[in-house]
Amino acid sequence: MLKHIKVIVCALALVGACQTTSFAQATIEVVVNDAPITTYDITQRARLITLTQRKSGSIAKRMAKQELIDERIQLGEANRVGVSVSDSEVNGAFGNIARNVKMSPSQLTSALRRSGINPQTLKDRLKAQLAWTEVVRGRFATQIKINDSDVIAALRKSDMKDKNVSIEYDLKRLIVVVPAKSSNSFKSKRRNEANKIRKSFTGCDTEGAILSQYSEVVVKPIGRRLETEIPEGMRKVIEDLGVGSLTKPEATSRGYEMIAICDRREMQSDIAARTEVENELRQKEGQAMSRRYLNEVRRRSTIVER
Repeated sequence: MLKHIKVIVCALALVGACQTTSFAQATIEVVVNDAPITTYDITQRARLITLTQRKSGSIAKRMAKQELIDERIQLGEANRVGVSVSDSEVNGAFGNIARNVKMSPSQLTSALRRSGINPQTLKDRLKAQLAWTEVVRGRFATQIKINDSDVIAALRKSDMKDKNVSIEYDLKRLIVVVPAKSSNSFKSKRRNEANKIRKSFTGCDTEGAILSQYSEVVVKPIGRRLETEIPEGMRKVIEDLGVGSLTKPEATSRGYEMIAICDRREMQSDIAARTEVENELRQKEGQAMSRRYLNEVRRRSTIVER
């Protein structure tokens, strides 16, 4: 999904308003373990695939149908093994996508609607991805073994083989707390306060004087993180801002959150390159295990097409 995120920005600018298939007119097209997939579900998912992956209508529809079947299987297995995903986790993932395309969650919601896509369609996909990731991690985390020799061999073949400098950041999380069920006016007030804090912030050594002017601001140390341990989208933001800065306030279930960049240091070491290569190897191995697991669950599932 993430590799297609950047396409959304251009696509949303080009795609006009579309007529949305009425949910009331939808009919059931597939049933997966008693979980229905309707024509509405397929149409909506096909539009999302067309928007993000530039696929033609017929191809997008076939992809949408298979994707939805897989997701019903994945969510069923997640339920069987006791894995659940909260709305706040889904909204957080939705917010991350919005940030990566330089939008707010509300702006992304509006953009999707203008393209004839119910935002819930994207959230449903994210929920299945989050649940399945947790299921696979719980089953295979201890089984993925990457040897140093594998890392060294892969590093030699990569374009990072000559990278001998690693960057480490010292980070903190600042949360301007907004209680659940707060009024819109209070949320707006807290968002303004978060922006004022960001504008006044000059470094972690002077944060106390600034934050003492505001109530209910929580500071949580993140600690030292290698550049490769920071999600790619956030890494670029941190690189561009530099030490002594705060990232833009992001609305979460806890309030408005910002990341403080307290320190940055360069180390004469290939540890960052090695870590990135190892993470890539783990991801590939995890994907292979995930495919085998999904095929196994699919074989014992009941799929009825109507």
